[in-house]
Parts: sequence; structure tokens; C-alpha cells
Amino acid sequence: MGSEIKSGDIAKRLWLKSAVFSKLLDNSLSAVHGIGLTEYMVLQSLMLAPNQALRRVDIAESLARTASGITRILLPLEKIGLVSKDVNERDARVSLVKITPSGKTLFENATTTVNAKSASLLKNLDTKQADSLLALLQAI
Repeated sequence: MGSEIKSGDIAKRLWLKSAVFSKLLDNSLSAVHGIGLTEYMVLQSLMLAPNQALRRVDIAESLARTASGITRILLPLEKIGLVSKDVNERDARVSLVKITPSGKTLFENATTTVNAKSASLLKNLDTKQADSLLALLQAI
């Protein structure tokens, strides 16, 4: 065994650092904008989509979530007017979720918060280290 790092140890450390990073971003978004990191990521998926609309299952796939989990996230976002549903009368599975103008505004403002908080959290990494980190994450 010795000083060799086992893959399970790497996975646990990666999970813990990811959870801490996510929690800090989540807290910042919640305090300033009233949404969490997961809701922000849903809005980002919609902003990047063609016509800024996606099927619920496509959002789930892009965020590594279940379709039912995304449905639970979308309901309050729809209720507060950040997203809307274009319902397909013949097949609900192909109904589209669209970001609203209010959702776009909130997303743009929240992006400023995410960028500032991320810069603060990553302040000890120089550009080369950040590039290396991204390359390592991509290799997983």
C-alpha cells in the first residue's frame, strides 16, 4: 500500500472538493439571486440551446440528472417566471422548456456572481495550473 494513492481515495477527494465548491457557489447564488447552483445550470443549458429551448430529457442529460429530478427543479422556476413550457398536446415528452426574458436577466446577473465567486475560490491557481486542472478533469 505505502504512499500510493488509490483511485477510491482520489474519487472521495474529488467528490468532497466538488461538493465544497458547489456549496459555496450555491450559497452565493442563493443569497444574491434567490436560486441555487442547480437552477443556474438549468438556465445556462437553456441559454446555450438553439432557440433557448430544450426538452426536459435533454436538460437532464446535459446536467447528469434524471428527467424526474429536472421536473422537480423546473416547477418552481416556472412558477416564478424564469422558464415557461411550450406543451405539445400530442406528446408531453416532446414539450419544450424555454427561458423567459426574466430568466435571461437573472441568468446574466447570476453569471456575474458565479464568475466573481469562482475567481475568488480559484485565486491560488495560475493560468497554467487552471489549464492543467481542466485537462485532468476532461481525462476522467
